[in-house]
Amino acid sequence: QVQLVGSGGGSVHTGGSLRLSCAASGRTFSHSAMAWFRQTPGKEREFVSAISWSGSTTYYVDFVKGRFTISRDNAKNTVDLQMNSLKPEDTAVYFCAAVVTSGSNTIYTATRRYDFWGQGTQVTVSS
Repeated sequence: QVQLVGSGGGSVHTGGSLRLSCAASGRTFSHSAMAWFRQTPGKEREFVSAISWSGSTTYYVDFVKGRFTISRDNAKNTVDLQMNSLKPEDTAVYFCAAVVTSGSNTIYTATRRYDFWGQGTQVTVSS
């Protein structure tokens, strides 16, 4: 079991930065791939970024590449998403997610692959 609590959301103007953090509890965090998804009203939850439990593999959806950076600290049981050059279209509720994987470099982009979810944190970017 992994329990996730996301934080760090807020309101910024276009071009601003925010850093989201997800604190995990549970003995399997260090063997869990982690990801961030986001969702806006009336739309399905969409993949943003993922990181393997080793930290050696990361993946970003095209519309955040070069702007967002995912990282993790297995000693602190945290995964962060640094978001720079934010745009109004980045406005959404952001969720962290986790899944235990056997491979140290395994990541997934599909929502259905993830077993554990945080409660979501709102990010609002105004023009």
